[in-house]
Amino acid sequence: MTVITCIATLGVGLATYATLDAYDRVPGILTIDPDPSAVPVPAPVTGSPVARVPVPSPTTPSPTAAPLPSGAGIRAALGARLTDPRLGEVSLTVRDGMTGAHLLDVAADTPRTPASTTKLLTAAAVVPSLGPDTRLATSTLLAPDGTLVLKAGGDTLLGRGASRPDAVEGHAGVATLAADTARALRAAGRTAVTLRLDSSYAAGPDYAPGWPRSFFEEAIVGKVTTLGLADGLVAPGRPGPTDPAEEVAQVLRDALRKDGITVTGDLARGTAPVPGATPLAAVTSATVADQMAVALQRSDNALAESLARQATARAGAVPAGRPVGFGDAAAWVQAELARRGYDTSGVRLADSSGLAAGTTVPARVVGDVVTAGTTGREPALARVVQDLPVAGLSGTLGGRYVSGPALPGAGVVRAKTGTLTGVSSLGGTVVDRDGRTLAFALIANEVPAATGTEGGRAALDALVARLAGCGCR
Repeated sequence: MTVITCIATLGVGLATYATLDAYDRVPGILTIDPDPSAVPVPAPVTGSPVARVPVPSPTTPSPTAAPLPSGAGIRAALGARLTDPRLGEVSLTVRDGMTGAHLLDVAADTPRTPASTTKLLTAAAVVPSLGPDTRLATSTLLAPDGTLVLKAGGDTLLGRGASRPDAVEGHAGVATLAADTARALRAAGRTAVTLRLDSSYAAGPDYAPGWPRSFFEEAIVGKVTTLGLADGLVAPGRPGPTDPAEEVAQVLRDALRKDGITVTGDLARGTAPVPGATPLAAVTSATVADQMAVALQRSDNALAESLARQATARAGAVPAGRPVGFGDAAAWVQAELARRGYDTSGVRLADSSGLAAGTTVPARVVGDVVTAGTTGREPALARVVQDLPVAGLSGTLGGRYVSGPALPGAGVVRAKTGTLTGVSSLGGTVVDRDGRTLAFALIANEVPAATGTEGGRAALDALVARLAGCGCR
């Protein structure tokens, strides 16, 4: 085994141990249970109490020593879960997380609509291409005519206040940029400026033609930009701003005024660099890997699209000066995956987030991406896999695997979710009862309307929980 493989496997194993510990499935100091001394004594309750499912027996992840399950054992363990009518038409691949060996494939080569598990493919192209430790700079410059230029550099997770070095969202703060800019302006003998927004970096349309306009109003997706505030990310019931970059410019304007700099006139905008401008100040984002983790944890469509657009532009996949369209970024993601050795047969990307109609991906390809991270073949992807939502604990899996047949997966499943009308999907890793890390991808299409999204999710979760609960030999 290579050193890279050992490190990748150890990283995933340690992260998994922490989540197992939090669910009290292995010895350790972590727990999600409250401090007993802080829990108030409940008032008497009449009637039958809600039945609680017992916590599974302790399982210690041991990726180097745990026995490898067999395909026949896995198929037997999954049993009727594979044909649950709530899944509609389903594709599945299960791999050994350490070696990548195929353990069970069910229609794994069939192209299906993956929904947001598409973002795993985007991450597999973007993070290694941009570099996992790359940081994105938001800067100010002084033009020869005295105009202050705010230059977008790809960070859409800016904070309104001071920079917070220990955070991802708000790692770079507009107030810090303003303070440093004001200091530089005063040193240059200027206390009054006009403001211009330079959005020439990775410029492109802010909304895909294949997305219904209602998706913005319903907070399913925000406007795609290369400059935005972290608090502008969409959330249930909270649509994003109509112009994220202009909002940043307004926050900067207000902060400059507080720092003694007068900003006159209206905001000017441009999509071409300002020639002869002198750099004044800059703030840098959290790493690309950390930003992608936010996109995957929250399943944030606009953030995933922004990072894909930036990677496309930096790779020179479109002529200099031409806007990068959603189709351009999707085509680059698919081409980059092929260049990195993935078999993209059956892959057709309509965008980079999985939101637009027309995207198809075989479960096999999702499994290939996940195992590239777990085996160490793509070291940058080890971080991506480690940062996926954890069942019952974080991100889009925070409220899942918390009861019923899915409970054995709590704390040991980490996966990217995907949901569209008639579609439910998962791609990630699970630790089985013996401590072996397995990689998996599940895509269910034609999910029946009668049981709907919730039924499809419940069926997927129960199926993956079977993997967590078995040795399958």
